[in-house]
Amino acid sequence: MSRHLSREIVAQAAEVRSELLQPVTVDRSFELPTVVYGVTGGLYLGFIAIMALGLSNPGLVIPLVICTIFVGMFFAVPSIWTRMRPDNPVAPLGWDRFRQKGIATWTGHLNASEAVVQVLMLPVLIFAWGIAVLAIIALT
Repeated sequence: MSRHLSREIVAQAAEVRSELLQPVTVDRSFELPTVVYGVTGGLYLGFIAIMALGLSNPGLVIPLVICTIFVGMFFAVPSIWTRMRPDNPVAPLGWDRFRQKGIATWTGHLNASEAVVQVLMLPVLIFAWGIAVLAIIALT
């Protein structure tokens, strides 16, 4: 059924082809301009700021600081990852190129406006939800 293969047996049977050992180029840009990431992070941080200002309670300081740190990390780590070495020749798309090219998703190709709507829909709804919650609190 199965048998142990030692290094020597594998080395004898293996064929190493040096032309296949070329460095791999990895696209770490997510195909979206940096502005879209900034707006997304700003909306999430805006929600936390609205909650902090509207629900100013000393008991919420630590949870809101923790949420702010996590949101910051969620956007800082991918930002660092896109600049990671070895050489990453693929840079994030500029806004003009993004408007011309659009992006490819699993559901098909999206032009720039459709992609921005798709990416920013949830952060905008969360931000609006924060405003609605504070309006309800203010009216009661």
